[in-house]
Amino acid sequence: MLRLAQNKRVKISADIELVDRLVGVQRVVKVTKGGRTFGFSAIVVVGDEKSIVGIGLGKSKDVATAIQKGIESAKKNLVRLPIYKGTIPHEQSCKFKGASVLIKPASNGTGVKAGGAMRAVLESAGVKDVLAKSKGSSNPHNLVKATLKALLELRDPRTISIQRGITIDKVFNG
Repeated sequence: MLRLAQNKRVKISADIELVDRLVGVQRVVKVTKGGRTFGFSAIVVVGDEKSIVGIGLGKSKDVATAIQKGIESAKKNLVRLPIYKGTIPHEQSCKFKGASVLIKPASNGTGVKAGGAMRAVLESAGVKDVLAKSKGSSNPHNLVKATLKALLELRDPRTISIQRGITIDKVFNG
């Protein structure tokens, strides 16, 4: 999976209510001497829609079990993201294997302008207004991981203002 920043990790507590979204289910086939063996892999995004999100992959012989394993895996990989006024603090682009993503902050009322796999991650994270573009591979596994990697590389405006010794308004307005 992705190497996640240790300081952004979140432990599951009773007050966090998580919503899961199924990004995709793939049927995989293993051909053996005795015939074909079918299996399923499911990629799931879990989030509280208030800046906490996690992704997981589940594999099994049937779809329901694969989805359940994906949800459990996603709950173990929760991270906190810097969401500022319903959008992201700054523009970010990132690449994971063949998938490249570009995420830009948007003004209030724009909505989430993103494709399927990216949309699931952004909505689960609680981003309300954002412009996103997927470049390169359209593989949902790599797109989800590239989106989460881009969101993890975002810098919080509060920490930037403390590091520079200026106010938050000065960070955004110069």
